[in-house]
Formats: sequence, structure tokens, C-alpha cells
Amino acid sequence: MTLTIFHNPRCNTSRTVLAELEATGHNVAVVEYLKTPPDRATLVDLLARLGIRPRELLRRKEKIYGELGLDDPSLDDDRLIDAMLAHPILIERPIVLTDKGARVCRPPARLAEIL
Repeated sequence: MTLTIFHNPRCNTSRTVLAELEATGHNVAVVEYLKTPPDRATLVDLLARLGIRPRELLRRKEKIYGELGLDDPSLDDDRLIDAMLAHPILIERPIVLTDKGARVCRPPARLAEIL
């Protein structure tokens, strides 16, 4: 089984999850999404696989979240996706994809749900 992680190496949680994935012995495809951001189709697919709406994938602690006024509840999904595409730092991490499903592995214990 190949596992995929959308990873930010500067994030402690993301590093922890990656280490756990590597310890499983499976092939791990690492996508450093800040260096190679997803395109719209990929992001929409990730949201569908995760079973969540765009607002649920936003990192609210990022400074740019407030600067862009993303806390406005009237913003539709397309506007939120546009913001994540323009500023990938807004995408919550780490996202892990396996044959058993997809999860935002925050906290890292969520990884067990899809291994």
C-alpha cells in the first residue's frame, strides 16, 4: 500500500505523522504542499475524500486568515478554496491518504483510523 502525506516539514505534528508513516514500512509519497501546492482539482478531490467542507480545512491560526477576513461566515466554498490555492499555508496539515481513507492527522493519533 502506498501512503501519501501532504506535509509541511516545519510543522512538528506533520513531522511526527511522517515518522509514524515511515515506521510502518509502507511506501510513503511526501507532498510538500508549500513547495508544490495543489491545483483546484486536487484540493477539491482532497476535500471530497476527507468528507469535509473547505472551512474545516482552513488553518485559523495563520495570520493571513485574519488579514483576508476568512472568518466571515458569508464566504462561500469557492472563495475559501481560492484563498487556500493562493495561500497554501492556510491548508491544515498533515493530510494523509491511504487505501482505507483520508484524514487530517491532527492530532497524530488520527492516523490509526486509516492504517
